[in-house]
Amino acid sequence: MRKTPLKLEGASLLEPIVHADHRGYFVESYNNSEITGIGIKRVFIQDSQSFSKEPGVLRGLHYQLNPKAQTKLIRVISGAIYDVIVDIRKGSSTFGQWEGFILSEHNHRQLLVPKGFAHGFCTLVPDTQVLYKVDEYYSPEHDRGILWSDPALGIDWPTSNPVLSDKDQRHPLLKDAEINFDFEVK
Repeated sequence: MRKTPLKLEGASLLEPIVHADHRGYFVESYNNSEITGIGIKRVFIQDSQSFSKEPGVLRGLHYQLNPKAQTKLIRVISGAIYDVIVDIRKGSSTFGQWEGFILSEHNHRQLLVPKGFAHGFCTLVPDTQVLYKVDEYYSPEHDRGILWSDPALGIDWPTSNPVLSDKDQRHPLLKDAEINFDFEVK
């Protein structure tokens, strides 16, 4: 497993070793010993999966407040997404900045999204399935979000007319969002 740190401190792209031949491929998508060996000390306790029927489905920008904040490990099982993270840690030099990445069934990349980041994605192709590993259970009372189209963020989504849930259409702007994350100097 190869780990590439990102400009938003704490987030990483992970690339597993893919063993391919004329039959297809084999990939070890998760191995706790390897993950720990590259410095990720999280115990993932839940897997969740989403299916999006059409391109342009946008889910996000989601996070959970402390003490139920989640670290997420995101990968695509089938299809492709444009995956976005936003730093929402007060005191961080990159607060309010975002990064975006293409994750697909073909590139096998995984995105590690630490606590203190909002997360969302937009599907690029039909019939896309995304798998999330998280280190904290879903908690409806701690569930929060930021409006996907917040002009202060200026996220360059790959669609101008996304397919959204009612909830994702109503999230507040970052400046009005409830946030209880502080940047920790390491």
